[in-house]
Amino acid sequence: MASDPTPQADAAHTAIDSVSALSEDSRRRMFSFIRRARRAVTRDEAAASVGISRKLAAFHLDKLVDAGLLRARYETPDGIRKVGRQPKVYEATDAQITVNIPDRRHELLADLLLDAVLTEGADENAAQAALRTAEQRGRRMGETARDETRPGRLGPERGVTACERLLDQYGYEPVRETPTRLRLRNCPFHPLAAKAPDLVCGMNQAFLSGFLTGLQVNGVQAVLAPEPGECCVRLSPDDTDGDDQMAQDH
Repeated sequence: MASDPTPQADAAHTAIDSVSALSEDSRRRMFSFIRRARRAVTRDEAAASVGISRKLAAFHLDKLVDAGLLRARYETPDGIRKVGRQPKVYEATDAQITVNIPDRRHELLADLLLDAVLTEGADENAAQAALRTAEQRGRRMGETARDETRPGRLGPERGVTACERLLDQYGYEPVRETPTRLRLRNCPFHPLAAKAPDLVCGMNQAFLSGFLTGLQVNGVQAVLAPEPGECCVRLSPDDTDGDDQMAQDH
């Protein structure tokens, strides 16, 4: 996964638009026909595949182009040049549509585990390598966020505010319990976390701890605090006795 969450958020919006474009029956059937054809298809061919007029087919096809599911160009399908304007043809793009509600980041977990396998050292086991790669990835993500936002010194309260914005884009659904405590309502790694909670929750904690380190947030830690239906990690003050006091960020 890229360190910048914005492309992920943009991809989610694009996926929703694409699914919406496929909600109409004729449009969905034409899209399926064009994907199976594995070649550029004319409007006439697309219209005949679902039994509608060429004009109506053109309307639906252009909607699919706007949604990024098809690309269009002018070309003579059989390669024979004819007098007049070449017909418009359509072919499927390489777009992959994934919509998860709530948000899931299984590709991040898979990428971290792959990194762990490829970089496992002689002095560590697989679980240790997984925790290491998770911490390193989170730290790089935090460093990138700091370079981009230049937030200055981040005490507990301002640090949690910065984390809240970024973790929301990663699907954690953060909820501010106090000025310096952040509960994460969604686990982006569910339901895989339920299959191996020690490993996955440990990686999640390491990832968020690395993120705090990279972002240079002072006085906040990622702690394991599992709750049914929520993320196993929350962000809490280092000194829990002072949890409800307003932190000074000057």
